[in-house]
Amino acid sequence: MPHQQSIPQSDSLVLYKLYPARVVAIGEKIEIELEGGQKKRVRPKDIELLHPGPLRSLAELTPCRGEIEEAWSLLEGGETDLKELTELVFDCYTPAGCWAVWQHVAAGVHFTGSPAAIQVRTREAVERDRAEREAKAAAEADWRGFLERVRLARPAPEDRERLLEVERLALGQGERSRILQALGHQETPQNAHRALVDCGYWPGDYNPYPRRVGAVIEDPTLVVPALPEEARLDLTHLSAYAIDDEGNEDPDDALSLEQGPEGERLWVHVADVAALVSPAGELEREARARGANLYLPEGIVNMLPGEVTTRLGLGLQAVSPALSFGFRCGPSGEPIDLRVERTWIRVERLTYEAVEGRIEASPFAAMNAFLAPFRARREARQAASIDLPEVSVRVRDGRVLIRPLARLRSRALVTDAMLMAGEATATFCREQGIPIPYACQPAPNAPNGSEAPLDLAGMYAYRRKFKPTRLVREPEPHAGLGLPLYTRATSPLRRYSDLIVHQQLRAWLRGEAPLGADEVMLRVAEADTASALVRRAERLSNQHWKLVHLQAQRDWRGEGVVVEIDEHKCTVLIPELALETRVRVRHEAALNARVRLALREVDLPELGAIFATK
Repeated sequence: MPHQQSIPQSDSLVLYKLYPARVVAIGEKIEIELEGGQKKRVRPKDIELLHPGPLRSLAELTPCRGEIEEAWSLLEGGETDLKELTELVFDCYTPAGCWAVWQHVAAGVHFTGSPAAIQVRTREAVERDRAEREAKAAAEADWRGFLERVRLARPAPEDRERLLEVERLALGQGERSRILQALGHQETPQNAHRALVDCGYWPGDYNPYPRRVGAVIEDPTLVVPALPEEARLDLTHLSAYAIDDEGNEDPDDALSLEQGPEGERLWVHVADVAALVSPAGELEREARARGANLYLPEGIVNMLPGEVTTRLGLGLQAVSPALSFGFRCGPSGEPIDLRVERTWIRVERLTYEAVEGRIEASPFAAMNAFLAPFRARREARQAASIDLPEVSVRVRDGRVLIRPLARLRSRALVTDAMLMAGEATATFCREQGIPIPYACQPAPNAPNGSEAPLDLAGMYAYRRKFKPTRLVREPEPHAGLGLPLYTRATSPLRRYSDLIVHQQLRAWLRGEAPLGADEVMLRVAEADTASALVRRAERLSNQHWKLVHLQAQRDWRGEGVVVEIDEHKCTVLIPELALETRVRVRHEAALNARVRLALREVDLPELGAIFATK
């Protein structure tokens, strides 16, 4: 087999890196000329001889075509060199032919190797590579077509699976997206959200926040056991009222006022959830893993299977089982003489608005009078009274409904009754040595000594001074409620911490040993972590739907109240939406000043809105 000449001479064709070069002069270093006339001095090892020449100019290397396929077929599976291969392809050996053949060798399709030792690839290898190249080219064309469809907001049905990558980033389940990179967007959940809406993968009002924070968004589907056969006190002769917001779907507390020989006794009846959810079992573990019901404007995601609410929700059946807390009011407004009973009750469901119209009539006037000393006692202990705007946000048939929550006496009546039951239960459990989680909150530093703030700005600042309520094993005061000790015991359908209190009380009623304090607090800590996700999902979802509501009203105008001032901007509270925003005020602002606002822009992915003052 012929061998390629290895010593370059003047006017020979050599390979320098990937480019053709002509040898100009030979010395200690070799001078070469590159395309464009550029000359360089290089070491012999930096170049490789392709053809001995003579080559007077690189312009002689004109494109030429030969019988590459025939030469490959003839030599398949063997070895050759550049001279022999050039002669087979072109029937001659010229610098131009040599360069054309080398370019084909360098492409690696039919041949590989160096000018002096060229390996001829087998047909199987060539066909395999060709198929791979064609597949790669098809994939690249498909990718370009996909990106173009996304840019034009016209994705095809088959594109949805690809867009799952962007959705994972939008939901906080991934950190990278090749698609966003290719579209020139920074890889953030907000940009992913925007891209999914822009291309039609998500509807414009899609709420990503429950999934983004990691909250469970489906009801549990576990089997619910039958109600156990056990003795219950029959209180169906008492009028019991479950008072809730209109549309409430999980009534778990009701009130009765009983006249007895020792005086009045207020009964707070609570859905007997622990009768079906024992401390050991799948239902308890599921409730603990969720922490609380998830209340979204779109609907409720239950902590427990819906059948639990259907069977135990107060007033959803003709007669309801309950765990009832009956207590009298002591001379200083404290709950005394607590009775905890498993009961049967007959419940009438009412809205706060309906009770407000009857608040001066029986039995609600008597209930208010019963609770008045308790309320006065809390106020004397400087219970927080923060009257900031609140709204109910609901989504029904694609429409966002925002309704202000009025400060009703009926709502205060129910709140006081639940708080009094919580204090009574905490006192009882402490006295009986029943381990439960106590809810506590340290006192904040009041903005004006001990005076409660009366205006919006003062209440806004005062609220921010409070630390979150904590659940602890030993009773401590709850400053916000103005109570020396307190536990949550009236919402076991909705909150795990209330459920475990009921489980502990039911064990005590049966004469059995309840869970130890360490086990109680371990379970509460797990549930509290989950319920923190629930609260975050609720807060972000409410903000989202308020902004969807504003987005549908591009010409929105309204009024805000300045509640905080810093060097550059003011925090303004919009009462009709219970929405905070930051705005620049043209004139010198004062706390509690009312300002006219006009909506400028809503950015749903960024969860923000821009307002201008008028």
